[in-house]
Parts: sequence; C-alpha cells; structure tokens
Amino acid sequence: MLKTTIIGASGYTGAELALMIFKHPHLSLAGLYVSENSLDKGKAISELYGSLKGIVDDVLQPLSDVTQVAKESDVVLLATAHEVSHDLAATFLENDCVVFDLSGAFRVQQEGFYSEYYGFEHKHEAWLDKAVYGLAEWNAEAITQAQLIAVPGCYPTASQLALKPLVEFDLLDKNQWPVINATSGVTGAGRKANLVSSFCEVSLQPYGVFTHRHQPEIAAHLGCDVIFTPHLGNFKRGILATITTKLAKGVTEKEIQHAFEKSYGQAAAVRLLGNEMPKIQSVEKTPFCDIGWKVQGEHLIVVSAIDNLLKGASSQAMQCINIRFGFPMLTSLI
Repeated sequence: MLKTTIIGASGYTGAELALMIFKHPHLSLAGLYVSENSLDKGKAISELYGSLKGIVDDVLQPLSDVTQVAKESDVVLLATAHEVSHDLAATFLENDCVVFDLSGAFRVQQEGFYSEYYGFEHKHEAWLDKAVYGLAEWNAEAITQAQLIAVPGCYPTASQLALKPLVEFDLLDKNQWPVINATSGVTGAGRKANLVSSFCEVSLQPYGVFTHRHQPEIAAHLGCDVIFTPHLGNFKRGILATITTKLAKGVTEKEIQHAFEKSYGQAAAVRLLGNEMPKIQSVEKTPFCDIGWKVQGEHLIVVSAIDNLLKGASSQAMQCINIRFGFPMLTSLI
C-alpha cells in the first residue's frame, strides 16, 4: 500500500481525490491537510462533503511540519494554489515522495512564463526541468519514470485531447490557428466564496479574452498556436470545448477518423463519438473525455466534453498515479 497524502484537501478536487484513494486497492490515505490558517482545519472532510460521511471521515489537519508529513508519505497530491505548490513541492521531492501537482506551478518550461502569467518568479527551475506533463493518454512512457508529474489544467486537457491527433498526423493548415471556445461550470473557479463565480450571479460570458494563462499552456504542449477563449456557464461541473480548424489541403474524413482511432483506439478514458456531438451530461461524474467531429469542405469542427473536476483534475491525477505505479488505468475511477 502506498501512503498517499492530499495537500489542499478541503477543495472540490481534494474531496474527489479522497474518495478515489479510499476506493483504490493499492493506496492508503495517510493524511488530509489544509493551510494552518484555514477555517476548515480540525473538521472531518465529511462535514464539508456529506456524500463522504461514513466513507472518508478523516480530519483535515493543518500543515505545520512539511518535512514530517513528507517522511510519512510515499505519494503526495498537491491540490493547492499555484504559488503554494511551487513553495511546497521541493520539500516533498527531496524526501523521495512522488508528487502529483494539480496546480500550474510546474506545467510549462518556458522562460518568463510564470512571471507573466502567474505573477511569481519560479525558484525551482531544476525541478521544473524534470517535471513531466501529465496528459495521461500522450505522456504515459515519461510518467512511468517521473518523480514530479504536473497534471494539466481542465481547459488544456479538453482542448489538447481534441486537437493532438490532428496535429500529430499533420492534418491541419498551419497558417490558420485552431479557434477554441470552451465553457466551464462554476466549480472550475474553486470552492472559495467569490461574487463573480457565485452561482446566482453567473451569466454565460467569456473571460480572460486573449490573456488567459491556459492559452500558452495549450500552445506549448500542443506544438501549435491557438486562439483560446474560456467561458463561465451557470452550471456546476463539466467543460465543453468547441474547436474550429482548417484542414491541410487534400485531407479527407477518412484520414481524420484514422488519426483519432489510431490515437485513442486503446485509450481507456477517451470515447470517440464520430459525428455525434458530445455533451456534458454524458461525462459528468465520470473520468471520460468524449470527442466528436464533423467535416465540411476544408473545415473541421471537433468537440470535446469532460468533467472539469475529474478528467480535468482529480481523475487525471489518479490515471497518472496508476500509470506511474503500474496499476490498471482506471483503477478506482469506475
């Protein structure tokens, strides 16, 4: 049994991870931690999430001695803010923990990226260089060898899973950037109270136009520039990404289907729908990414749907754990 610790356990993602660890035959929950000034410290996690009552009733503990927690852990999941993950990860890594970071702190190896998009200077460039991007369907081989896995963001997961087969098989006209319009439920904004993301205040609208930090993350790992516009929708969970692309000259529908089937024919957590369009209802509370597409002339529209808290965060982290330690891909997920 791998002793598994969650830091930032009081958030939506932390609660999902706690249940997955409970269900996993090879993981044991070593501790649930929150910041020392958290109002949730000392409470059972099941007080915050009633669905966990009688299943996971562990108490949320304040993270006061990081080194001691590291010594008591084999696996650490950082479900924390970007700056917090940045500051904590090195201590866990230096104590031989395998770290799965669900923040953006180690996702992009690009000079000036963190000061521009995250507002802090990265001080752990050696670990940043060693970090493996945890897009499970595409980086499995590297994940098996990694000590630090940077789990992708929810928008980048939905976007890249839809586009990567097209880029890898060189099916797109490189002179026209793919245009990604993606809408997320309000859980994507986290559990902390905020008027902007309060359910009763949310009206469907775009945000972060031309400035969202996920655009360079998508472009960096896709190897292709994109136009990315996120939207906030008045529903709880899920992401739907509708992506418009221009095909390279002479590309056929058969080639597109072949690219998707070759990429995901054996992928446990990706479901190909062909010309059927995905919907959030079908992936909500599942670890799957559903992908559908349609061609008209030289243009292709590809649509992907995921649960932002699962395939966009916690279940993808669990996929990475399963890959890293040689467990079946969907262990504890279905």
